Amino acid sequence: MSGSTYLAYDYPLLSVFWSMLVFFVWIMWFVLLFRVVVDIFRDDKMSGWAKAGWLVFTIVLPFLGVFVYVIARGKNMGRREAAQARAQQDAFASYVRETAKGGDGRPSSADELAKLSEIRGRGDITDEEFRRAKELVLSGHGPSERAGGSASGG
Repeated sequence: MSGSTYLAYDYPLLSVFWSMLVFFVWIMWFVLLFRVVVDIFRDDKMSGWAKAGWLVFTIVLPFLGVFVYVIARGKNMGRREAAQARAQQDAFASYVRETAKGGDGRPSSADELAKLSEIRGRGDITDEEFRRAKELVLSGHGPSERAGGSASGG
């Protein structure tokens, strides 16, 4: 028998299970360590000296430092992460709204067409006026470009 065949007999299934468990616990430990370090820098209420102290504590005595940090500040750790996620979502939504408007603050063609349709639905303009205004909006010379003084009143 070769050496690899002996290894298969000497390393039973339970040993494989324990090896994998230790490996994944080790990975989880590093994830927790990095989350704690990120949270130390994310907290705006903590002074620079406090951040330095927690950072030194987690680097010099990593197991004890991380466990003490999670016990002492773990509840607010989740709140800070949720607040940051909310702020990122709000910033993204704001960016999408501004981009959809065209970026320069003017309403998009779709917005102008919707307003024109609403005005026509109320009966404030005729179908012919709606058609002409729609052509202007679609050609890129809508009310926002004509507002400079070249628009006629009737």
